[in-house]
Amino acid sequence: MNQHGTTPDSVSHYYSSLRGFEKLFQSGVPILTYHKLGPRRRKARIKGLYVSGSLFTRQLDELSRARFVTQPLKKVSQVGQVNQPSIVLTFDDGFRSVVEFGLEPLAANRYRAIQFLVADLIGRTNEWEQKEGGAPEPLMDAAQVSEWLAAGHEIGSHTLKHPWLTRLPAREAREEIVASKKKLEDLFGLTVEHFCYPYGDWNETVRDMVIEAGYQSACTTEFGINTPNTSPFAFKRITARYPSRNLKAWLARWPLLKSVFLRLRPEP
Repeated sequence: MNQHGTTPDSVSHYYSSLRGFEKLFQSGVPILTYHKLGPRRRKARIKGLYVSGSLFTRQLDELSRARFVTQPLKKVSQVGQVNQPSIVLTFDDGFRSVVEFGLEPLAANRYRAIQFLVADLIGRTNEWEQKEGGAPEPLMDAAQVSEWLAAGHEIGSHTLKHPWLTRLPAREAREEIVASKKKLEDLFGLTVEHFCYPYGDWNETVRDMVIEAGYQSACTTEFGINTPNTSPFAFKRITARYPSRNLKAWLARWPLLKSVFLRLRPEP
């Protein structure tokens, strides 16, 4: 697995359009994961973390036309009690581009989302990515987080500094989990109930720290759909991104193209 919880050949596990996902989405509650919206930086190290504003708008419009409604994380376990198909929209890290390119299409579709914030880096940049050669990206400042909240959206914790929690001594990992919750609550005057494991990096010890800190749920990067049997501290998610240019993925998506390709392929 890589740091985003997927294997290198799992391109089909990324979400770009409802086509091909309808049946899967009907089996429970899907949680879509976004990071950065808008134009991709020239020196971006992980291109798949960007979704253009136009694609994001199309994705929401498509879900809305299919009568999907957004649900908060606290209602994921109540699947089966909702009459319409449901989806949860999550954003990791607190990038400013989400406010710039996301608020209008979310409002246009009457959708609500949750943003997982890196508490010590509010108003700064993505320092954890830059340490690995990533391009600088601004994060929401306190005023922009307040704007996000005023629009009816939620926030959750993504730790203090976005570390690999399982690599830290227990005392430091607990501080990242506990102190980030308190800092966000003090800054914005609300209760922070939801957590997201940075890099999808967690184990039973980390999970128990999250529970002890008083969170009500935690999101992973494991691909899948959530049902009443899914642990609220191991919610599965599906990463949204631009359509893949991978030939295998295109052939899987378009059966007619696949049949033409097979007919034209030279005999061995």
